[in-house]
Amino acid sequence: MKIAVVGTGYVGLVSGTCFAEWGNTVVCVDKNARKIEGLLEGRMPIYEPQLDELVERNYASGRLDFTCNLAEAVEGAAVVFIAVGTPPRADRGDADLSFVYLAARELAPLIADNTVVVVKSTVPVGTGDVVQKIIGSVRKAGTFSVASNPEFLREGVAVGDFLAPDRVVIGVEDERASKRLVELYDDPIALQNTPVLITRRRTAELIKYASNAFLATKITFINELADLCEQVGSDVNELALGIGLDKRIGTSFLTAGPGYGGSCFPKDTLALLRTAQDHGVALRIVEETVTANEARKRRMALKVMEALGNDIDGLTIAIFGLTFKPDTDDMRDAPSVPLIEALQRFGGRIRAYDPVGIENAAKILEDVDFCDDPYECARGADAAVVITEWETIKTIDLVQLKQRMRQPILIDLRNAFNPDTAERLGFRVSTIGRPAGAESDIQNTARRRNSTLRAVNTTTAKAASVAVREEQK
Repeated sequence: MKIAVVGTGYVGLVSGTCFAEWGNTVVCVDKNARKIEGLLEGRMPIYEPQLDELVERNYASGRLDFTCNLAEAVEGAAVVFIAVGTPPRADRGDADLSFVYLAARELAPLIADNTVVVVKSTVPVGTGDVVQKIIGSVRKAGTFSVASNPEFLREGVAVGDFLAPDRVVIGVEDERASKRLVELYDDPIALQNTPVLITRRRTAELIKYASNAFLATKITFINELADLCEQVGSDVNELALGIGLDKRIGTSFLTAGPGYGGSCFPKDTLALLRTAQDHGVALRIVEETVTANEARKRRMALKVMEALGNDIDGLTIAIFGLTFKPDTDDMRDAPSVPLIEALQRFGGRIRAYDPVGIENAAKILEDVDFCDDPYECARGADAAVVITEWETIKTIDLVQLKQRMRQPILIDLRNAFNPDTAERLGFRVSTIGRPAGAESDIQNTARRRNSTLRAVNTTTAKAASVAVREEQK
């Protein structure tokens, strides 16, 4: 099947490449000539593990191509995906749909009869209806279809998420679109028995926002409980495991940290709130989630200052990790940004290390000394702050780290290190959701047992997922 993908951003590039990996002929189109030129030469505009290999392989095979010519891209395409950006509008917080509507207007005179136009971008409820009207103003009704097919890709593991999805959601208003999209997803359906949910178009649009709002709420919930754990002498990791083993809750997204960020959760929660407000509905839980998350990011700076005696004027602080999560170069709404800016306002001097995020961070942050090596970053520092749990950060040699620091103070906002080990090496440690002081022997034993339990639970969860798929055959 020939597919055209409009937009070569995160969603468009990953989706187009993975569709090609399934054997389809895919043309990705973008107005950014520099980006298309780079892709044709094998340069990735984003950092995403495995994506460069898939692009190279499918481009070499002739299944994947890139162009700036929209007419060339959609010629003969059975399905055209709109995967352009929907950034939040600064004045309102809702999604800016101008790129989606522009794509629809430009596609209208170019698509062939019986083409299915699919909105892959994350959009508010009713966007597909507007796209239908735009194209319908040029083409005869019944000669095309408009569908919704939201993406559920996690940055850092997006390729795996696409090739082995836990579900496929298809929002349609006619049988033609339904059959063609089910056919398109035939590979994961046949090979992995992936559940396919076919809904009305508006329901599919809402599913994406609702999913991200729920996950954002789950993160915020465990972050607030982490604060309580610190006050009452509990361990948030043990708490999360204790409640997560309840099958109704699950352990995913119950890891305490400095607050959620990225391209999805902040934008989608705000857009969902705006949609609800426009329809006279109060989503109070989502409102509180947004408020609490923003407050948490600011509170993390105070946590760093408390560990340094509240006076950081002239002190050097080493920041480990800048991106909002590991395995991505995405700095959008990263917790590191408000934290660093707050520390700078109080006189802190910032040095920062990140494996791949420095280039994008440098576009946002000022007066930061960026380092390519974590040990160089820590040289002469009065404190080391872990913000993103990259593998290269979690495996830092604490002995070498301490030797390079002026003061051995470790503020671990991701609980990446064993605080007891760090304290035995002479660090003063501040963590998230853990009681102060060294662990007793029984606590050490319990922690090791619980680590094993987490691993077993993850394996069990995967086995259960396979069992569910078998049952649905």
